[in-house]
Amino acid sequence: MRLLPPPGPARILTLGTLVKTVGRGLWLVASALFLTRSVGLSATQVGVGLTISALVGVLASAPSGYLADRVGPRGAQVGGLIAAGVLTAGLTTVRSFPAFLLVGAATALADAVDRGARGALIAGAIPADQRVHTRAYLRATTNVGISVGAVLGGFAIAADTRAGYLALILTTAAASLAAAAISVRLPTVAPVAAPTRGPRLVALRDRPFLAFTLLDGLMSMHFSLLTLALPLWIAGHTTAPAWMISVLTLVNTALVVLLQVRAARSAVTLPGAARASRRAGVVIALACVLFAASGALPTPGAIGLLCCGSLAHVIGELWHSAAGWGISFGLAPADAQGQYQGTYGMGYELGKMLAPVVVTSLALGWGVPGWLALGGLFLLLGALVPPVVRWAGRTRPTSPVAEPLTV
Repeated sequence: MRLLPPPGPARILTLGTLVKTVGRGLWLVASALFLTRSVGLSATQVGVGLTISALVGVLASAPSGYLADRVGPRGAQVGGLIAAGVLTAGLTTVRSFPAFLLVGAATALADAVDRGARGALIAGAIPADQRVHTRAYLRATTNVGISVGAVLGGFAIAADTRAGYLALILTTAAASLAAAAISVRLPTVAPVAAPTRGPRLVALRDRPFLAFTLLDGLMSMHFSLLTLALPLWIAGHTTAPAWMISVLTLVNTALVVLLQVRAARSAVTLPGAARASRRAGVVIALACVLFAASGALPTPGAIGLLCCGSLAHVIGELWHSAAGWGISFGLAPADAQGQYQGTYGMGYELGKMLAPVVVTSLALGWGVPGWLALGGLFLLLGALVPPVVRWAGRTRPTSPVAEPLTV
């Protein structure tokens, strides 16, 4: 039971997240095969389509959060989940690249509405001192859900038939619709009236918050170290066996599930969150150094350094995630949580877009110097967050935390 939040809105959010992310895991493991083998798209077309969809998600993040503030976050989330479910089911009719672009972009828009509404729901339905912990529960649950979905999706991959892929897509769509039904049980959070004067999207004019969003988004490129750069590095540049890729992924998932809530305890205030971001930059940089060194050692040494590097990385991942939640909630005005959380999510989407090019070009294109450059980049990004948070604190009419902003 300690792995579950207390009864109430946090537990309902957790259950909805579990159902939704099982469907997401199903789609993640089989999407490329479905689009290439069943639909007939080329790998380049799939890549271009996913990039365009990600761009739509970035651009829609802040407006979607603004929508959640205006209409109420529960209704916006339910609407976003229903739209995502219907659009996912629509993938069964896709037969061409233009159709894939249309459905993919529309689904990205629905997902953006869901993300922005979720942040506003947490801010409106969860006490301030429990918001970061709730996000930690949701992230741990996301890892569980995606892992379960990925295992189940393996059956469709093994069958490698159009019928199997279509069944997987419809299951994914049903998971989104089920999550919408669960979300109806959440308490109503009253919509916030639009400002009578001045700009509507105030988050996009909040320069300190945008600076933090950019730093945090660039820092989030470290997620691709484990999923993209490290597997290719292990396979092509070290003497470690290929099965280490699966072992390190499994260990990362397990530690996030077990430790994310505990790691969030240090980030419930703005100063604590800023310090956590700085620590994250340090240990992720250390992980890059250890990964780089693993390429020059015999098998036992390479395995040892890869394990140590992965442990350092997951510690940094836990701190970075918790820091982002604490800062994004702490800097957002009470009447604009939706658009601020949407804008915060925009940084993550930006990092997800840039990561494949940046991470592979440096770590795999440059080798050891590239790994060291990545480490230096993450170290710098983490170090810049505390002064940006202090800057943001000075621009607020009142301090959002009782503790002084000494970070």
